[in-house]
Amino acid sequence: MLETRAVVVRKEAGVTLVRADGASGCSVCEGKGCGSSKVTQLFCNKPREFQVENRINAAVGDEVIVATVDGTVLRGISLVYLLPLALMFAAATLASVWSGGQDGYVAAGALSGVVAGFAIAKWISIRPSRQQPYITRLFIE
Repeated sequence: MLETRAVVVRKEAGVTLVRADGASGCSVCEGKGCGSSKVTQLFCNKPREFQVENRINAAVGDEVIVATVDGTVLRGISLVYLLPLALMFAAATLASVWSGGQDGYVAAGALSGVVAGFAIAKWISIRPSRQQPYITRLFIE
């Protein structure tokens, strides 16, 4: 189970939004070792809010620990990277076979495979999931 610290920023109609502390990629070296905090700062320059299950009925302003079920991150990586890549190769191969190896058709096939992969990943990710992150406990220093 992966856990991170967050702050409850909003609660309304059964929905709880938290803002995770994105200072570092992980809590092992607190952003001083591998450089993951620099990558985080480069791509995530504004605070992001995430919807979570509030199993402990935390109030707005509470610092909490948010957890995700094992396998959630791997599933997300597979959707975002592996699915489009696999469809790109499959579509490029099919286009190569059908067109006799003409470069334009192979490139168009690869592009259509990537686009289809991202579209399918987006469709899968917006469906309700039983693997939604949840608040496990209040953060106490």
